[in-house]
Amino acid sequence: MTPFAFLTGLFFLAAAVLFVIGLHQMRTPRTARRGNLLSAGGMVTAVGGTLLYAIVSSNSNPFGWVALVAGVVIGGTFGVIRSRSVKMTDIPQLVSLFNAVGGGAAAAVAFADFLSRDLTGGLTPSVSVPVVLDIVIGSVSLSGSLIAAGKLQGLIPGQPIQFPGARIVNVIVVVIVVSAGALTVLQPTSWPLLLVVLVAALLFGILMVLPIGGADAPVVVSLLNALTGLAVAMAGFVIDNQAMIIAGALVGAAGTILTLQMAKAMNRSVLTIMLGGFGTGDSTAATTGASATSNVREVTADDVGLQLAYARHVIIVPGYGLAASQAQHEVAELAKLLTDHGIDVKYAIHPVAGRMPGHMNVLLAEANVPYSQMLQLDEANPAFDTCDVALVVGANDVTNPAARRTGNAVSGMPILDVDHAKSVVVIKRSMSPGYAGIPNELFSLPQTGMLFDDAKKALGDITVAVKQYVTT
Repeated sequence: MTPFAFLTGLFFLAAAVLFVIGLHQMRTPRTARRGNLLSAGGMVTAVGGTLLYAIVSSNSNPFGWVALVAGVVIGGTFGVIRSRSVKMTDIPQLVSLFNAVGGGAAAAVAFADFLSRDLTGGLTPSVSVPVVLDIVIGSVSLSGSLIAAGKLQGLIPGQPIQFPGARIVNVIVVVIVVSAGALTVLQPTSWPLLLVVLVAALLFGILMVLPIGGADAPVVVSLLNALTGLAVAMAGFVIDNQAMIIAGALVGAAGTILTLQMAKAMNRSVLTIMLGGFGTGDSTAATTGASATSNVREVTADDVGLQLAYARHVIIVPGYGLAASQAQHEVAELAKLLTDHGIDVKYAIHPVAGRMPGHMNVLLAEANVPYSQMLQLDEANPAFDTCDVALVVGANDVTNPAARRTGNAVSGMPILDVDHAKSVVVIKRSMSPGYAGIPNELFSLPQTGMLFDDAKKALGDITVAVKQYVTT
């Protein structure tokens, strides 16, 4: 081994260590930021090792350097600008785009390596198998993530999109992928077969995500993230890069575990989610729910302020409405005001609240909400039994008591037991249903008051009202 090869190996080893430590620290919100920085440092180290390899490699050429520099400049510039300017509500779309870029890049690496080895006669099953797997997984991640991003952005309708014979088409596409992939492995002498695999896998990614509804977005984003990690790992096997193998395996494993946890939080299997989305429940149940929520009690910000000022235990339930209004700082200010006056305040976080895994945790962390105040589902539900006021800000399906009954779109889904609180206040723009497509029965309960307003404005008005009561 040459000194340069040894040094490059050290770079990749250091990157792998940083990836492992960084991912380990991302397991809790308290250390997640440090873990993210360590992982970013690992990526910088890996890129540095790649540059070192390119510098000392004997087969470097001007075209390769142009492509490398252009990729670093364009990708780095886009990443910095987009990440700094993205709104919190658009982070799920950005994550989906990153998934698409990662999967597409891994597939491109495998295809390019296949072409170069085909010309030199270096194709063996140990190479062709990971090449085919990389292209299949990476292509599915690329097209599927782009569709998911389009749904989250509103460019593509969020409800399930299906057409007659869709499952038959899916079966045909899968057969084409498997057949062409097997022929490529058995007879790795021509790139047209691999091109068929690429196109069919891209089509399958589109067909896989289109029928999935918006309520399943957290699971879909997590699954596509896992696929991107696996594609990167396969690319590492193709080009014999240990850092890519380790990083891809870590992302794939973490994404898979998170996907299973998200599905469990919705009391549904991943297969069920892939075969269809929310909003496909019994229309009769939806009609019954609609009549049940026709009689609601409206309250004002002054009414809510009075309740909160004289409460002992308050639980805030954030949802996508909070993110859409960019009201995380307002809710944090209100919580701090209550805490300063001796009122116990907690946040109840549902695993699938928002548009991606951990959306609410990220949102509240941006407003410097103490991690000790964030309760997960299992911790939060017992706390509602002694809660004086539950303040629901923009959450819908994750608080719907209809989940405890059969025959509707959210049946069996674990929910936050908000209705166990002595008093419930729901801040919402209107009575429109959530992604599940059915009304929320919580809204018509006797202890529930509805404050119809934008979350940012409503929370500001409530804070003013609380100040009035706690200072008099």
